[in-house]
This record gives sequence, structure tokens and C-alpha cells, in this order.
Amino acid sequence: MLDDIALQLALLAAALVANLLSALAGGGAGLVQLPVLILLGLPFPLALATHKVASVALGIGATLRHAREKALDWRFASFILACGLPGVVLGARVVLAIPASLCTLLLGLLTIGLGLYSIANPALGQASAPRHRDSAGMAIGGGVLFTIGFLNGSLTSGTGLFVTLWLVRWFGFDYSRAVAYTLILVGLFWNSTGAITLGLQGQIAWTWLPALLAGSVAGGYLGAHLAIAKGSRVVKRCFEILSLAMGASLLWKVWQTGLAG
Repeated sequence: MLDDIALQLALLAAALVANLLSALAGGGAGLVQLPVLILLGLPFPLALATHKVASVALGIGATLRHAREKALDWRFASFILACGLPGVVLGARVVLAIPASLCTLLLGLLTIGLGLYSIANPALGQASAPRHRDSAGMAIGGGVLFTIGFLNGSLTSGTGLFVTLWLVRWFGFDYSRAVAYTLILVGLFWNSTGAITLGLQGQIAWTWLPALLAGSVAGGYLGAHLAIAKGSRVVKRCFEILSLAMGASLLWKVWQTGLAG
């Protein structure tokens, strides 16, 4: 009984920290949450499916806070969903066929690139400047969102950061508004689609979910509150720190796997 209580407390703490950081930076919950599930004994496919289900609660917590700000244009939100969800389903269906080490290496390099790009552009995302809303711009933006959706379904973590930076760089959002879109649309809708698709293909650690869900809702709400209160400058800095940390963690994982092999 004591071991079970300790496990649930560990899951609650990991989910709270992971999702608070993710809600503040606009992605990256898997940096903490997924490795913890694996370290606590779940095999990768089971850990991935369980993580996806739990990450939906991040979207719920963030939605509860951001809904009070009326931050979303739901026509544009529908566009993001229409472009991204097919990619999520496709990515989740082919995830087991993709070499895990290659995906992890590429994701690590890309994630570090996101952080460095943001650092190199100090004014990026500090003020809203809508652009690329014509037909060509929306087509290109939607194509990239489909690709990110595919990565969201097939890779373990970090794709929320991709969506956040793309909304800032291509569509001209400020960081605070971009994070709101990412947390609600990716956290709630993309992740639930991926969770259902993965759940139909394998098993989920149901007894681990209550603590993970509670921590995810609380972390998502608190992180969203801090993002709203602190503004785009702090959110941008958190985005950069988490991108570099997560990218380095993924590359370290690849290096360790190579040594073990």
C-alpha cells in the first residue's frame, strides 16, 4: 500500500511540474512526464499512450484559465484543427514503424534550433502583428501545421513548442496569444485525437492515470495563469529555456542509447 501511495505521489508531482512548465512555455510536457513514466517501469509504447491520455488534461486546465480571457478567434482555431488533426491521426498510426533513435535525434536538433532561433530574434513575438492571412499564406501555414500534427502523433514530446513558434513566426502572434492557442488546440484536441488513436492500437496504464490527470489539470491551469500574468517577454524566455533543455535531453537520450547498443 505504501509503495502504491509513493507511486501516485511521484506521478502527481511529475505531472504538476511538467504541465506547469508546458503551459507557461507553450509545450514540452513530455520532457519531464514521459521519461518519468518509463523510469517508473512502463515500457515505451505503454508509456507513450498513457502520456498522451494524461496530456489531454493539460489542455483542460489551460482552457479553464484562458477561456476567461476570451483569447481565441474560433474561426482561426478551427483552421488549426482542420490542418493539424489529420496529421496527428496519420502520425499516431505509423509511430511504431519509425526508427525511434532517428526520430529522437531529429526532434532534439530541431527543438534546440527553435530555442536558438528565438534567442537570436529578441523582438520576436513581443507584439501581435498579424500576417500571411491571404490564401497563399494560409495554405503554406496549414501545410506546416499538418506536418507538425504528424510529428505530434508520431513523436513523444515537444511538438507544442513547434506550433507556438510557427504561430509567432508565420502568422504574427505574440507569444502569450500563441501559447493560448497551442495549449487549447494542441493540448486538448490534438492530444486527445492522438491518445484515442494510440489507445486503440495498444494498452494504457489506467491505474496511473488519476494522479497524472490531476497533476496535469492543476499544472495546466497554474502555468496558463502565470503566462497571462507575466506577459510575452517572460513566456518567450521560458520557451527558449525549455526548448534548449528538452533538445539537450533528447540528444543525451540518443547518445546513451548508442552507448548501450
